[in-house]
Amino acid sequence: MTEINQRIVVYIPRLRRYSQALVKGHSVLAEDLVQDTLERALARSHQFREGTDLRAWLFTIMHNIYANQVRRISNGPSFVELPETIDEMTTDTSTSKLELRDLQQAISELPLEQRKILLLVTLEGLPYQQVADMLGIPVGTVMSKLSRTRQHLRKLTHRDDAPHLRRIK
Repeated sequence: MTEINQRIVVYIPRLRRYSQALVKGHSVLAEDLVQDTLERALARSHQFREGTDLRAWLFTIMHNIYANQVRRISNGPSFVELPETIDEMTTDTSTSKLELRDLQQAISELPLEQRKILLLVTLEGLPYQQVADMLGIPVGTVMSKLSRTRQHLRKLTHRDDAPHLRRIK
């Protein structure tokens, strides 16, 4: 173990205390934060300037990692815990159970390309650009396929909410 690595080990208890304060007592998140901090510090130990405060350097790394995580969470999609079965999702009416069953059936009937885009955008909450990069297609194609997929789903579930216009002579 190099000298800097040995010096970093000394600060682990302090990093743990600071991480507990940052994540408000969530021990798993605190441990992950410490691990991420140590990983980054060890990977970038060559960037540490001798003669400066190692503790401050480590705490700065931790704070920056934490700030990035908070920013990512606040700017990203919000996630909702979904139950495993349809029965757990709806307890009110049998109508909503039937609607969910119909929606599941309709999604399973979609072509694979349409189903992939729909699930990546709606279920996973990925931005169009990321889906386009993942699938190797242009963003405009993702948007148009998603629009056609949603229209197809409305037809399959008999929920064509589009206004029906009449031609008046």
